[in-house]
Amino acid sequence: MGKISISDVVDQIGVSKYTYKTYFLVGLTLIFCGFSYMIVSYTMPQMSAEWGLTKVQTGSLASWSLLGLMVGGMIAGIISDSIGRKKGLAIFTIWFSLLTFPIYFVNSFEAFAILRILGGVGFGACIPIAITLMAENVPTKNRGFFISSIMSFYVLGWVVAGVVAIYVVPTFGWRVCYLIGVLPVLYAFVLMAALQESPHWLLGKGREKEAIEVLKRIEMVSKGKANDYAPGSLFLPPRPKKVGVGALFSREYSRATMALWIIYFMGSVVIYGINGWLPTLLVDKGYGLVKGYSFAVLQNVFGAIGGLCTGYVADIIGRRTNVIIGWIATAVAILLLGVASNQWMVVICGMLVGLAMNWGLSGTQPLLAEGYPTEFRSTGVASAQAFGRVGGFLGPIVAGYVQQLGVGFTGTFVFFAVPAVIASFVALFFVVETKGKSIERISANA
Repeated sequence: MGKISISDVVDQIGVSKYTYKTYFLVGLTLIFCGFSYMIVSYTMPQMSAEWGLTKVQTGSLASWSLLGLMVGGMIAGIISDSIGRKKGLAIFTIWFSLLTFPIYFVNSFEAFAILRILGGVGFGACIPIAITLMAENVPTKNRGFFISSIMSFYVLGWVVAGVVAIYVVPTFGWRVCYLIGVLPVLYAFVLMAALQESPHWLLGKGREKEAIEVLKRIEMVSKGKANDYAPGSLFLPPRPKKVGVGALFSREYSRATMALWIIYFMGSVVIYGINGWLPTLLVDKGYGLVKGYSFAVLQNVFGAIGGLCTGYVADIIGRRTNVIIGWIATAVAILLLGVASNQWMVVICGMLVGLAMNWGLSGTQPLLAEGYPTEFRSTGVASAQAFGRVGGFLGPIVAGYVQQLGVGFTGTFVFFAVPAVIASFVALFFVVETKGKSIERISANA
């Protein structure tokens, strides 16, 4: 048997039971991540009132975890490129779980901030590892859909957080929401038992025998039979000249790195800023806790739909065009929400904002995963997301400052529209299309 690449094997199998098994195992991890992150937005009003916080301090409640997300993103790629995708995902799931539930006991703004930073490291690390796992386990022609739509599970976690808050906060208080955060500890052991390690990563580490064993398991799950692969039969792309963070800024990858970092930064300002502030803004606008929270939950439902649809469209029209359209639509929807004058306009425009901004950010994910070779793919994904978290951290805080200037509901949303426009222009002028290229081909053409 001649040389065959792992992508050739996966492409021949196509979308299978193994694909969906990996998809849902990884997706459930992101639901837990999304819940742990977003529950802050639904407990901000109560914490702000209990601790007597200013607008800027209130906005920072949603930002502290973004600092952790940034740190988690920076270390996740290096760690998962070193110890493997599966172990990395399980370890960081345990991490954020054990650092979420102690918030039940905190009695100060400072203690809350410390725990959120530390916990954010965990779910900040899980996200890029999850995206990398999907990129390395799905057929080439469907990769855009699976990479983009996996983020819908993260947004679905935001929905779960809102639903839990609606029923828990009025009856039991805001603290109980954080006790639920310990549940993912148990799920981490499910990941270790049921998830397969990436065969691309194994082969890249020189562990061809284990990579072949994983490929055989994939074939058995998918087709009920497995081929025999002789030692040395798997094609391994030439190793890049550099690996690690330094490789991201080498001559071959620096343009892509800067473009992706800027897009992710601007997108994170939008998505984390709006999701951090929307429940509080709606409550302040007079819609009440349950109604304001319900509107925000509905926005995130449509956000999950946007995440599901964007990858499907990206596989048809290309990643670059899809991202441009997503961010332009986001800017328009945000401006419409800012001038919404009645309840139904708020509902409809809120749904459009959720759909569009998650379309844009989730649509960026394939570009991250497809932009780098296996040896530092997770580092590339994680680094872009880590830089983006700086924008996510600053977004809610700057929005709080903007409100203190007296710009009101409309002015706050004008502020959020600007970075969406910038993201669309960067994608237009600097992004290179990767649709339809196998992982090995992307590496070879760098």
